[in-house]
Amino acid sequence: MSAGASGRSGGRSAPAAVRALPVGDHALLLETGSGAAAEALHAEILRRARAGELPPVREIVPAARTVLLDGVADPARLASEVRRWHVPPLAPGQATVVEVPVRYDGPDLAEVAARWGVAPDEVGAVHAAAEFRVAFCGFAPGFGYLTGLPEHLHVPRRATPRTSVPAGSVALAGPYTGVYPRSSPGGWQLIGTTDAVLWDPAREPAALFSPGTRVRFTPRPPVPRPRPAPGHTTEAGGASVGVER
Repeated sequence: MSAGASGRSGGRSAPAAVRALPVGDHALLLETGSGAAAEALHAEILRRARAGELPPVREIVPAARTVLLDGVADPARLASEVRRWHVPPLAPGQATVVEVPVRYDGPDLAEVAARWGVAPDEVGAVHAAAEFRVAFCGFAPGFGYLTGLPEHLHVPRRATPRTSVPAGSVALAGPYTGVYPRSSPGGWQLIGTTDAVLWDPAREPAALFSPGTRVRFTPRPPVPRPRPAPGHTTEAGGASVGVER
């Protein structure tokens, strides 16, 4: 297969930022200059694989700015071919869409709202208006790193991570949105919760998110917090104080 003669571009050169590096005897790491470039490269690799324009590869693993091709018979030859590829930017509207209902009730909602310059009850609408795409998966089974949030809405991780983040927490960190598939430690900013099951070994596929999947978050009303019974009090330093549960 001559990749320079295949594809949609007639052999135009790939961006100079893409580097092909051998990993062991039968793997190739493709480095790009940005997350968007890595997503586009991953999509092009999948397209070529479906079209029979890619040599046999056992595994394709996208990451933040790289794509690893494992199980390659001749990495040097494939590296030479990749350098002649034209990788078009991702076309909007392609790939499967997964809808995730979210209650925007996270404990970091007020802090994120302050950073965005909006009211806490506006965070959900702002977040859900973005078009998200799973760039890659990692950290825990079913955890996807979703891109699509505009740069001015990026927020830093928490200075002190939590020892336990509940399953279903919708969170932000840098350019990414993520949903915790299970309870685990984490330092992302928590803005909401969902009942969607991110990882189910009995399901096919087990992961709700996979690289390339488009994700749409849909706001749902928060679950009302139970009000204390009238007259329910507790003693604190001799004073009668109401307790909110």
